[in-house]
Amino acid sequence: MGARLQATEEDMMCVVCRQAETEMGQATVVLERGGLTMVVKQVPARVCPNCGEEYVDEAVARLVLRRAEEVARYGTLVEITQYTAA
Repeated sequence: MGARLQATEEDMMCVVCRQAETEMGQATVVLERGGLTMVVKQVPARVCPNCGEEYVDEAVARLVLRRAEEVARYGTLVEITQYTAA
């Protein structure tokens, strides 16, 4: 299951199942571009307790995408890492 990278609100109804409000949790984000596959574990996210859909807020998404750009510049093919805010 892939996390949706988007701005999220504190209390939000899941846009997929529309059956529950999301709760704070963690997601695993998988990004693929060209030959690069990057997996980031333990990313802070809002998670739907009903269907499991994951939503990553805009600030966190920016950090993950910035890291992916750095990794891609070095020609890395596979990167598996744990989320860090720094």
